[in-house]
Amino acid sequence: MLAAGAATRFGAPKQRLLLPRVLAALGASAVDDVVVVTGAHEVETDARVVRCEDWQRGPGASLRCGLARLDSEAAIVVLADGPNLDPRAVDRLIDAWRSGSGERLAATYDGVNRSHPVLLGRSAWVEIPDAGARALAVTLIPCDDLREPGDVDTPEGWAHGDGES
Repeated sequence: MLAAGAATRFGAPKQRLLLPRVLAALGASAVDDVVVVTGAHEVETDARVVRCEDWQRGPGASLRCGLARLDSEAAIVVLADGPNLDPRAVDRLIDAWRSGSGERLAATYDGVNRSHPVLLGRSAWVEIPDAGARALAVTLIPCDDLREPGDVDTPEGWAHGDGES
């Protein structure tokens, strides 16, 4: 889980507020190991935390820090500011990867919106640019029947109640 940003538009460390909801969603999924990558702000959690000194270079730097700490064949990537993450979307990507759908997968909602979660097979880990996984070509996995995870950037977005800013 990427939680390294400065949260300047939010005006406070939003990771501390949103992290428990995203961790709960991951806990309800088939994911068996969670790494929270921090940078600008520390967080308190029972999950394994990795501090990324290069977080300012972009989400790709944070992602590379987290991937370097994993001993697995694939990784699910989610954002700490996506509080409406549905564990079924996570499981859908894992099932698609296990079925041979590719090494770079991303959930899509409403037939067009590429979003999170993203699944990266180990062979894709060396391809991560500073812009992050969004810069990679992926196979889209439909999650049209599920709610998007959201993207909270401002306090108003959080107060709106749907995770959108």
